Amino acid sequence: MIKVLVVDDSSVVRRISSQILSAAGDIEVVGTAPDPYVARDLIVTRKPDVVTLDIEMPRMDGLTFLRKLMAHYPLPVVIVSTLTTRGGEVALDAMSAGAVEVVCKPSNDTSLAEMGTDLVHAVRSAYHARDRLKRRRELHEQQAVQVHQTIHATSMHLIAIGASTGGTVAIESILQSLPEQTPGIVMVQHMPAFFTRSFADRLGRLCKLRVREAVDGDLVEVGLALLAPGDKQMVVRATPRGYVVSVLEGPRVSGHRPSVDVLFRSVARAAGNKALGVILTGMGADGAQGLSEMRKAGAHTLGQDEESSVVYGMPKVAFELGAVERQASLEQMPHRIIAAL
Repeated sequence: MIKVLVVDDSSVVRRISSQILSAAGDIEVVGTAPDPYVARDLIVTRKPDVVTLDIEMPRMDGLTFLRKLMAHYPLPVVIVSTLTTRGGEVALDAMSAGAVEVVCKPSNDTSLAEMGTDLVHAVRSAYHARDRLKRRRELHEQQAVQVHQTIHATSMHLIAIGASTGGTVAIESILQSLPEQTPGIVMVQHMPAFFTRSFADRLGRLCKLRVREAVDGDLVEVGLALLAPGDKQMVVRATPRGYVVSVLEGPRVSGHRPSVDVLFRSVARAAGNKALGVILTGMGADGAQGLSEMRKAGAHTLGQDEESSVVYGMPKVAFELGAVERQASLEQMPHRIIAAL
């Protein structure tokens, strides 16, 4: 059983979260806390495997508590946040500080059922990431290794990247290391709406590449990275003016919206051997089938290795399926990407 501590100043959220998690079958809620001070004592006595944590709380905010927790008693933490632009920015700060996943509280845009599905998935992902927290912090604290190789000419037209648990740190590390003349990049990171916009904005501030949340009809251009919006599907189409992304409504695929499988399959059809596929850390199997289709269409494919993955799920399934042409560590990945162009 996965033992969980729920920390939120709202008694309603604590009750709903406890009911959702307890109904999952493999999760036991060992306690609830209205603020970090109560949570601190419960962590010592109840010894949870995973903590779900609100950001805005009395006496001490969740981000401050998270930083103290990671420094003295590191545990997998799932952020449960309000669906706002500000909430997205703070949630990303929390993930940089060591949180594993982020889930939206119910709102006009997120139903209770969706929140429940996401929360259970996030807790399971966090549980599987517990043994790799130290490695993740070490990777994040390392300076990005800049790739000084110049791309003079390449037959590669676009790069497709997919990630889930631990992917924000992985994508940030890779993109910071790529030169401005890198072929256009299309990306899926499993995140809720609003949070993807904040993540894209952050990447744009940190990278030489231009990075933004994709808009329907965007052209895939050299030096530009487009991130699929949360709660939407994104596909790539070949048109007379080049490769264009379509941002679509639609059901979850492989359990996710956006889905890496949806993106990769479209790239396989649109670009064939003119594309490079990269699958990064994450729980589950999303992206494995799509990456297999890319490889069968002639694309080069890369997968993150087990040692550097926060959760070696998606890359493992893809590797075992034969979809990964070559594995690489997160540190090596920018070099492997350049070498494949």
